[in-house]
Amino acid sequence: MQVFKDRVAVITGAASGFGREFALIGSRLGMKLVLADVQQDALDKTKAELEHQGAQVLAMLCDVRHAEQVQALADAAMKRFGAVHLVFNNAGVGSGGLIWENTQSDWEWVLGVNLWGVIHGTRIFTNLMFECAKSDPQFEGHIVNTASMAGLLNAPAMGVYNVSKHAVVSLTETLYQDLNLVEAPIGASVLCPYFVPTGISQSHRNRPDDVKGDVPTSSQRAAQAISDKAVSSGKVTAQEVAEKTFKAISDKQFYIFSHPGALGNVQEHMEDIILQRNPGDPYKATPHIREMLRAKLKM
Repeated sequence: MQVFKDRVAVITGAASGFGREFALIGSRLGMKLVLADVQQDALDKTKAELEHQGAQVLAMLCDVRHAEQVQALADAAMKRFGAVHLVFNNAGVGSGGLIWENTQSDWEWVLGVNLWGVIHGTRIFTNLMFECAKSDPQFEGHIVNTASMAGLLNAPAMGVYNVSKHAVVSLTETLYQDLNLVEAPIGASVLCPYFVPTGISQSHRNRPDDVKGDVPTSSQRAAQAISDKAVSSGKVTAQEVAEKTFKAISDKQFYIFSHPGALGNVQEHMEDIILQRNPGDPYKATPHIREMLRAKLKM
């Protein structure tokens, strides 16, 4: 996708973090913006900021766990702007703890947003883009699904999150291959950020009542504390990741990494599989984190 001006971008999780930065760059490039989020106050603030910059903006509350709400978002985008060219399936939440301590509600919430949200967005908007392409011979589209480095690694006490993000990587790789198979005018990329200050470690603030969690276990409290520290201390900003993402779209680059230096861990993980070794120590380079986690589990 080479042209952004006057094209339409749909962004889920648009009120904060990566989503907000995608919107700000889209505005700067002259795009028309469709913003979706579950937090009304933050959504209103982002919409007002973008409109002040002169952008055309449609903002909607949307819980991406529900297909009918994602479909309503697509319908509203078409009614307002007549086409969709760029989609960021970006809404995401975080949750940790020992995997056997995660409740059914934990699984339903995290998979509902992180995986089913991407499934709904991919299915609905890919089909919509094909329809747009039928009436526009010059149509160019692109879909960016936000996964994580957790989609390529398996750190302990992050099981629910790891599962959701591995699935997003697989889904997006398959989407890329399927689009190429039919020679579609639509590209695909997967964004795999590492520790970037986005607020995801505090995503429980928007956890819906129908999947409310129980009193956190010691492992969930420990995972929360470590996640808070790791995310808040990240040196790469959401803005930098968003800029890298738009460049990747222009360059038709599939894998987008916020921290390429962390790929050595991915390589070692792949070698474990190929060489049929048992999974390696995720804390080999940072044993103090392992000991910190163990100490908190004993509290």
